[in-house]
Amino acid sequence: MRWTVQPPFVRLRLRRGALRYARHGWPVTPGAYLHQGRFRCDRPGCPTTGCHPALQHWERDASDQRDRVGSWWRQQPHTVLLTTGQAFDVLDVPARLGLRTLCTLRLRGGAAAPGRGQLRGPVAVTPTGRWMFLVRPGDALRPELADSLDVIQHGPGSWIPAPPTVLPQGPVRWAVDPDEVGWRLPDSYAVQRIIVAARETAAAPPRLPQPRSAPVGPLPGAVPLAVPLAPAAAVFVPRQTSTLRRAL
Repeated sequence: MRWTVQPPFVRLRLRRGALRYARHGWPVTPGAYLHQGRFRCDRPGCPTTGCHPALQHWERDASDQRDRVGSWWRQQPHTVLLTTGQAFDVLDVPARLGLRTLCTLRLRGGAAAPGRGQLRGPVAVTPTGRWMFLVRPGDALRPELADSLDVIQHGPGSWIPAPPTVLPQGPVRWAVDPDEVGWRLPDSYAVQRIIVAARETAAAPPRLPQPRSAPVGPLPGAVPLAVPLAPAAAVFVPRQTSTLRRAL
């Protein structure tokens, strides 16, 4: 199913979302708006048809000033993009790792990482199956993740689409809304440790059930070996066998 964004109602909804982030100090920049299945930024000669910033100097011009942010959505239903590397970094993982990581974070609840605060933070999910964990900025990827092709760190010079942005495949949504965690961000290394554990669990071969060994002792109801067997004459012989022997 392909989604099409139509103003003005979607434009007002996107504007409210952008102002919400700006109110909490998250730098926002307008993205290209969705029009007939492709993104348009109205920059002359721009060849990009996917989601991308609408401003040429988007990183420099990103802002958390409400008046400026609100003005960007007065005419067009721009996608809402959050610049990374300032207020937060983002750990971008595939769905199989994202779900495992989030389940672990929820099981641990508000458990704190050593000296750095809580583990849970905002988590956004794209319709293409990418899970984006917002964390405190400044920490590099752990060695176990640095060479992984399916784990991406968004830091300085990068951005992410944020709800209520709609992509051609569907809407971007919050798996963990910032309000749910009080707009607090977890320690990046603490979340990375959980992602590493999730990758190892996913890569481990399944454990097959071990065959049950036969019992060493006698089974309940078994005849003890000390009991003598019945005499051969007392053994019952089926009638059809006896008839066959007589015929031979």
